[in-house]
Amino acid sequence: FFVSLAVAAVRAQIQQEPFPVTTERTGINIRCSHLNLRTGDYIHFYRQLPGRRPELLAVTAKASKDMRVPEGRLWVSADRRSSALWLARPRRGDSAVYYCALGD
Repeated sequence: FFVSLAVAAVRAQIQQEPFPVTTERTGINIRCSHLNLRTGDYIHFYRQLPGRRPELLAVTAKASKDMRVPEGRLWVSADRRSSALWLARPRRGDSAVYYCALGD
């Protein structure tokens, strides 16, 4: 089972590690660096399943938060310069392109 990753940037200062892979039900972190984050920016994570539009999974200004679907957590570093989307037990149906973005 393959989880692919892409970049969706409101501004060009977002970096994500390319194409992480995991096996079914083995947790995975999808990391994002955002060194150009401005006060008031929110961190957004989306996923795009094959043949579908992107869907918002989680958004936060600075606090980490749990997610129900897919099960996991959006983690944000104390300095807000990096974040990670942790998928606790990904399944085949979670194979998608995952996006990190900054914005209002």
